[in-house]
Amino acid sequence: MHNRPRCMTGIKDLDLQMNGGIPVGSTVLLVGPSGAGKTTLCMQFLTNGAKMGEKGIFFTTIEPLFKIRKHFRGYEFFDETLIKTGRLSVIDLWTISDRLGLDSEEYTADDAYLLFDVLTEIAEELDAKRLVVDSITALCHRLQTKEMIRDFIFRLGATLAALKCTTILTSDVPPQTFRYSQYEIEEFIADGIIFLGDIERKGDLIRTLQIIKMRGTEHSRTKFAMNLSPKKGVELSPLLKS
Repeated sequence: MHNRPRCMTGIKDLDLQMNGGIPVGSTVLLVGPSGAGKTTLCMQFLTNGAKMGEKGIFFTTIEPLFKIRKHFRGYEFFDETLIKTGRLSVIDLWTISDRLGLDSEEYTADDAYLLFDVLTEIAEELDAKRLVVDSITALCHRLQTKEMIRDFIFRLGATLAALKCTTILTSDVPPQTFRYSQYEIEEFIADGIIFLGDIERKGDLIRTLQIIKMRGTEHSRTKFAMNLSPKKGVELSPLLKS
């Protein structure tokens, strides 16, 4: 397992917990409630990769592009020139659906396959090595059935793995719950699960990060306190148990 190529997140303490990073070609489910830091971690993963020469795609199903770009201008790790030079591509669901003539609120099986083909074609054409879907929960809501959800995620992960593209799918769950998805399918197909939660201490909510599983590598399952810093982005530190 130690010899498998790694996709470094560029977040030093997170990579250390996975013996160097996410195994290349993995599909990882990044789970957490609203405000847990999922989108920020994903953008840092893509930005760090682009700076290392690995093209990335951020596919949003929940926010328009202008809001995403406006939000990340507040972080020092984010470099907007990466978008202008094509090393980082930001695409939204509504734009693709409109161009394909799809109803962006509900997909048939044929619609789902068409969307799958477009995503994989974009990844292949750009020679992308990193892809984020934020969020898979919102996308699954449009896929209607568990069979369609299972088939879409499985096909997407297998195709991108063949391209040596590492994928992060964000999954939205209610606060203060220890579950990995809304549809109870995604976690069984994913190669890895990183859980973002929070704990309350003396009236404060402390963000936490814990690697639940990661196929292809030994990894820590220790829960860490997570901070979002405008300067460094995601910062991890040992979580005091008392």
